[in-house]
Amino acid sequence: MHFTYVTLFSNLIEGYFQDSILKRAIESDKFKISFLNPREYSASKHSKVDDTAVGGGAGMVMTPQPLFDALSTLEDDAYIIFAAPVGKPFTQNDAKRLASKTHVVFVSGRYEGIDERVTESFADEVFSIGDYVLTGGELPSLVMTDAIVRNIEGVLGNSESLEMESFETPLLEAPSFGKPPIYNNLGVPSEYLKGNHSRIQALKLALSECKTKYFRPEQLLKHKIRTSYEK
Repeated sequence: MHFTYVTLFSNLIEGYFQDSILKRAIESDKFKISFLNPREYSASKHSKVDDTAVGGGAGMVMTPQPLFDALSTLEDDAYIIFAAPVGKPFTQNDAKRLASKTHVVFVSGRYEGIDERVTESFADEVFSIGDYVLTGGELPSLVMTDAIVRNIEGVLGNSESLEMESFETPLLEAPSFGKPPIYNNLGVPSEYLKGNHSRIQALKLALSECKTKYFRPEQLLKHKIRTSYEK
């Protein structure tokens, strides 16, 4: 799989792939990354990529020409994603679906945003990672990449870990506990130590339901609706 980042600041992205799971995945050819800098496609004498907004308003807007020319160099298999607050919320299902793509391209805006004509002409999808505003699209691009890459076969050492994570079902993941069983006078649920796997799974389900009820009650409702259909 191939990820391309259209960004003015590739150094903000490159460092994320220098350690841990993603570094090993690149070294084992599970995926690769590349960059397109719109500034290199600017027809401006001074390689400008921004200008004042038509109709007035504060701040500068990324102008269409550099982005049009940069994105036009992409091959037909490129699936182009823009990160913007107006986009639909990015979910685990989106991550799993996009993991089957051959080439995903993330376009990172800066300043007051990207000229709307670029988005309308090139975007296959527009995603938001939350109801807040960031200084650029690089962080959302990395967030989505991380979520997608985990679903590429062979990236995680134990593929079964995907099945137990939050948002694989409507329920949040049950609390996790590492060894030792007692630390600083704090213990773990005693059932975890008895070796009865069916009872441990039942307890984990109950704890998962409790955690979901507290943090994400709307997800618990989805779980109840889902289980009622399965009966």
